[in-house]
Amino acid sequence: MSEPLAPLPALSVVVPCYNEEDGLGAFFERMNAACQAHAGGSYEIIFVNDGSRDATWPRIRAMSRIHPGVVAVNLSRNHGHQLAVSAGLSLARGKRILVIDADLQDPPELLGAMMRRMDEGFDVVYGRRNARAGETPFKRASAYLFYRLLDRLSETPIPMDVGDFRLMGRQIVDRLNAMPEQDRFLRGMISWLGGRQTEIAYDRDPRFAGTTGYSARKMIGLAMAGLTSFSTAPLRLAAIMTACGVGFAFLVGLYVLYGLFFGKVTPGWTSLALIVAIFSTAQMASLAVLSIYVGRIFTQVKMRPLYIIDEVDRSPAKVALTAPDAPEPLERQNVA
Repeated sequence: MSEPLAPLPALSVVVPCYNEEDGLGAFFERMNAACQAHAGGSYEIIFVNDGSRDATWPRIRAMSRIHPGVVAVNLSRNHGHQLAVSAGLSLARGKRILVIDADLQDPPELLGAMMRRMDEGFDVVYGRRNARAGETPFKRASAYLFYRLLDRLSETPIPMDVGDFRLMGRQIVDRLNAMPEQDRFLRGMISWLGGRQTEIAYDRDPRFAGTTGYSARKMIGLAMAGLTSFSTAPLRLAAIMTACGVGFAFLVGLYVLYGLFFGKVTPGWTSLALIVAIFSTAQMASLAVLSIYVGRIFTQVKMRPLYIIDEVDRSPAKVALTAPDAPEPLERQNVA
């Protein structure tokens, strides 16, 4: 006679991790206490190791062997924050799913307030940052400008000053898992899904330990994914630049014809150089915008798996049926 399957948890917590060995213990203590206070014993904490180069994975795996509520997930390499979150969401079985980073910049204790707002009938409760302690002036300024630029250009309303820290209902996560985007900008995708969404304002703390895994290159890549995924404004800008170039060329043509017929051709290379520079710049800018969208199409049509999971460490006592109507993970996992 087979053993009965464990019931589905009321809460899943998805925690992407990249080089977080120094802060994992402190994060788990606070997150586990919040889960016990607001979900009782019905919860799971899914740590997703995103190709860390330190001892993050051994520590996550050790926690999963000691604490029955911990699920350890190891990706084959560093896939990036958005795909690490996506991998955790594909494995989450809870009726409600919290996404939070392991650096303790987002307070786990906010779970209670989020749960209460969801009890009021909301599908998504996201955290809006009032202050960003421990961040450089450049990062604060660039984040401020990015969110406002995205708000002006996006065809989908996306909340400003909001990251991936949020609590979502099962239906929202199922729909999010079914979306086929390769270049994933999760906060925009969740906004696109609609439903009843609300915010909770909070002050963001500095990192508990370590350094951020978001380099300038990764931040720019995330910004480009957000702008090109939810707006065709760059393409429209390229069209406007082309139209302006055509108009300028028409005026220059009139000037040349006037000089030809009335003998007032001005010798010199300054005007010629200026014309060439303007047209070349407009052409290169238009090609750059088009190349970004063509690159996204190229990535999408290959339809490679979003991520590859090497291992899922979940003890047999914790294994249960996949949540109803949840899509299967994109990769087959090894269940330890």
